[in-house]
Amino acid sequence: MYLVTVLGNLLIILAAISDSRLHTPMYFFLSNLSFVDICFASTTVPKMLVNIQTQSKVITYAGCITQMCFFVLFIVLDSLLLTVMAYDRFVAICHPLHYTVIMSPQLCGLLVLVSWIISVLNSMLQSLVTLHLSFCTDLEIPHFFCELNEMIHLSCSDTFVNNMVMYFAAVLLDGGPLVGILYSYCRIVSSIRAISSTQGKYKAFSTCASHLSVVSIFYGTGLGVYLSSTMTQNLHSTAVASVMYTVVTPMLNPFIYSLRNKDIKGALAQFFRGKQ
Repeated sequence: MYLVTVLGNLLIILAAISDSRLHTPMYFFLSNLSFVDICFASTTVPKMLVNIQTQSKVITYAGCITQMCFFVLFIVLDSLLLTVMAYDRFVAICHPLHYTVIMSPQLCGLLVLVSWIISVLNSMLQSLVTLHLSFCTDLEIPHFFCELNEMIHLSCSDTFVNNMVMYFAAVLLDGGPLVGILYSYCRIVSSIRAISSTQGKYKAFSTCASHLSVVSIFYGTGLGVYLSSTMTQNLHSTAVASVMYTVVTPMLNPFIYSLRNKDIKGALAQFFRGKQ
């Protein structure tokens, strides 16, 4: 699954770079999302594979903090990029005549850059406040990776500041993007309903179907992780939800974006023909 994740997302990036027809804002954002998905899976899965091979679940304190730092970085970046992609679809459907003017290369680059800056700053803040915590000996984290919420929960020191920072960041950087995505799709649905022809409605909706599927899986599995960890003490169900969130979702994204996308299929076919 990890190899499929890396290779699948890498093919999306190569297709977008090699084919000039895909040098558009939508595929620029998709390439960035694929890169982040590779990094997201690589934050947790290699260590998990080593643990399975060595039959050891031990991780150093420095390794745990590093893993948590990068996990927080890429999970927030994933959320922000999905929001940027929703805005791109909103402009394409609701303001098609002004699309090329609004979604200029400068704005696209700026949106990705701002997403990176916000994600890095949040990750650094979360890591710094976690470094001030003290931990008891013989800790056992009920996940296959160092998850921020569990790290705070297992601390022996006062965690009020950590909880406040974590919940504020969750509302701002998870809830905020979700509200932005929902608002964009409300406007998109209103615009699609105003289209007179059935073919026009189908064409407009098909451009959003892949992104909407990825958003549903991303937020659905993420919500499942935290609901399972707060509402049940069953560690098995929590672990399964975590695997869905961190392994399955990044693996599915390339399939979702490529199976029904003729442009991606054509670009990949042309790429492999050029290599032969």
